[in-house]
Amino acid sequence: MADAKHSEIFEHIGRLKVVPVIAIDDADAAEPLADALTAGGLPVAEITFRTAAGAAAIEKLAQARPDVLVGAGTLLTVDQLHSARDFGARFGVSPGLDPRLVEEALKLGFPFFPGVMTPSDVSAGLAMGLTALKFFPAQAAGGVALLKALAGPFAHTGVKFLPTGGVGEANFLDYLHLPAVLAVGGSWLAKRADIAGGRWSDITARCRSAVEALATE
Repeated sequence: MADAKHSEIFEHIGRLKVVPVIAIDDADAAEPLADALTAGGLPVAEITFRTAAGAAAIEKLAQARPDVLVGAGTLLTVDQLHSARDFGARFGVSPGLDPRLVEEALKLGFPFFPGVMTPSDVSAGLAMGLTALKFFPAQAAGGVALLKALAGPFAHTGVKFLPTGGVGEANFLDYLHLPAVLAVGGSWLAKRADIAGGRWSDITARCRSAVEALATE
């Protein structure tokens, strides 16, 4: 079952409401990226393992920007899960529900969001003691309508979802209106090309726009 550490991380993410999903190609860009996110009001990042620089970027941020909540995304193996935690990630995210990863994350006390898309996935996650799940690929799977229907039968369990995949500026608030949604994840806030190009002001502006939109709700 989720312990106090898990609850603390989930509550932190729930307060922020939006998690920038980051694909970074140069670990040296990690610190200015973190500063750009923080300046925009979103001191949180899910650094994916889709690129070779992911682990090094997590390590840099964990050491140099401890006030930024850094997670690791696209975790597909137990070795990656261990690497993410060892490099300083404070939570992990996976696109699917792999019992091996879930069991290892729970054993390590590592807050973890495995991906789900069906009622069977949610049931399996709950049976393993999880209280928060990634809904992926959110928009392609059916978007807000599907998540609302999916969450209904499980509402009494208190499970919360992190929709990711096709979530962007035009629809992220629609997801957040659902009571079962803890927060949303999206790559629109810090695009890979903008990170590579050092366009930090653009990243800050997108984060600030999202935060301002949340404040008007």
